[in-house]
Amino acid sequence: MKSESMVTLLRGGDVFAPSPLGKRDILILGSKIAAVSDPGKIQITGLPVLEEDVSDKIVIPGFIDSHVHILGGGGEGGPATRAPEITIQSILASGVTTVIGCLGTDGTTRHMESLLAKAKGLEIEGVTTYIFSGSYQIPVVTITGSVRSDLLMIEKIIGAGEIAISDHRSSQPTFAEFARLVAECRVGGMLGQKAGVLHCHLGDGPRKLEFLFRLITETEIPITQVIPTHVNRNPELLDEAIRFTLQGGYMDLTAGKDPASEEGHISVASSLKLCLEKSAPLDHITISSDGNGSMPVFDDTGRLVGLTIATQKSLWANFRFLLKQKIIGLEESIKPFSTTPAVFYKLKQKGEIKPGKDADLLLLDKDFNLTASFAMGQKMMSEGKLLVKGTFS
Repeated sequence: MKSESMVTLLRGGDVFAPSPLGKRDILILGSKIAAVSDPGKIQITGLPVLEEDVSDKIVIPGFIDSHVHILGGGGEGGPATRAPEITIQSILASGVTTVIGCLGTDGTTRHMESLLAKAKGLEIEGVTTYIFSGSYQIPVVTITGSVRSDLLMIEKIIGAGEIAISDHRSSQPTFAEFARLVAECRVGGMLGQKAGVLHCHLGDGPRKLEFLFRLITETEIPITQVIPTHVNRNPELLDEAIRFTLQGGYMDLTAGKDPASEEGHISVASSLKLCLEKSAPLDHITISSDGNGSMPVFDDTGRLVGLTIATQKSLWANFRFLLKQKIIGLEESIKPFSTTPAVFYKLKQKGEIKPGKDADLLLLDKDFNLTASFAMGQKMMSEGKLLVKGTFS
């Protein structure tokens, strides 16, 4: 359900942009933020205006989930274990207004063309979408025949991923193959005026971030051309990822379903505490959900012994947990969920509450519950209830 008016005025919210601005009025024209002003200064006459008093709410930028299996992931246990496609309701209920879609283990029965079509469909339904070329494997599955031309020719493609390394499910690429792919991403990104990032799945393998550190010492490729994800799956891997950020790189933490649980991984909260202890730059950390991806459990012989599915709901649960437990403050908490992915993936219209930016806004009550949201200026949630449904819901 879309707003009847293309002009929306939110009065008196406590705005974190992510920096704290205090009480502000926010004027939305169409899909953009037109003004952020002292309360009462904006006056609109002669136009229909949707005006809301949000003086009891906190207003923050919408979340950017940079690792989502929008077609569904999985398949490690055969065709019956393929995870389902994500829905617009799941995305919006998690505070997410922008998603980056990817393929995973299965780049054979799930296709880049289908990934692109799904992304376009979700955008029609109300959220901003981008995608990565490829899946776990090298050579990379593409639409046009190469990552470079995908980045240049396909608007929604902003990088390649999730390429698996240090994992028994990877294609076991050589370092030369890996470096060549990063170079393709870099040049394709330059030609297409995009981030051209290689998004790397990290498994439990003993090589950990070896390939990423070798890029720094053996090539001219900037350290910011790659980002490792799932780095909080074990302590040794997280230690290497922290060392990577201390040298100027970025890392992506995967949000667990239960923010207080450490089962099978290191929680986001514990990971951030360790980052603070080791002086890792928090503005070089992103947090993603792995939404609708499978979460397989393998025994020591590599046999699949369990399988669950990741959910985007983990993002909001972890965000709220950080605040309720006072791990970090609100401004710092917003950054890995919104501002930092906007900067890293060069999504220039996202991640801030500022005139000229996209009107992607979340409204929270004082207990950090999500009560309302706007995506590209359209109201998507009100009083904790979604106003939109998927085409076939």
